[in-house]
Amino acid sequence: MSTIKQISVFAQNQPGRIERIAEILAHTDINIRAITIASGEDYGIIKLLVDKPRQAADTLRDEGLSVALNDVLAAEMTDNPGGLSLLLQALAEHEINIEDAYGFVIDSGHRAVLVVRVQNALRAAKILADGNVKLLREQELYEL
Repeated sequence: MSTIKQISVFAQNQPGRIERIAEILAHTDINIRAITIASGEDYGIIKLLVDKPRQAADTLRDEGLSVALNDVLAAEMTDNPGGLSLLLQALAEHEINIEDAYGFVIDSGHRAVLVVRVQNALRAAKILADGNVKLLREQELYEL
């Protein structure tokens, strides 16, 4: 299956928390490939794609942070109007609910990636693959 590991860090919503996470990862030679932050009033969730997810999770836990590793799919799409819509249609037609998502461009005007977390990643991966959607493997993502 083409799932990749996403790190979710639960942290207090205060200045310096994200910097601390970035510093910890930098000192252990872990490269952040993508980051997104969802913030509430007191706490937030920092989601990261990194080149060494298991090592990063262990290192952050050793530093006293609350960390979860989640399976996500990284689906490649065209970076043009309608690229996202076509990818999402395949999931919607098969009643796959997206629980979490974020995207980023890897080649402007040509290639982008949508990272999705769904309840049944194996089923979603098969649906996307059957629809000729390329799912990036961990190593491909790290080499972007």
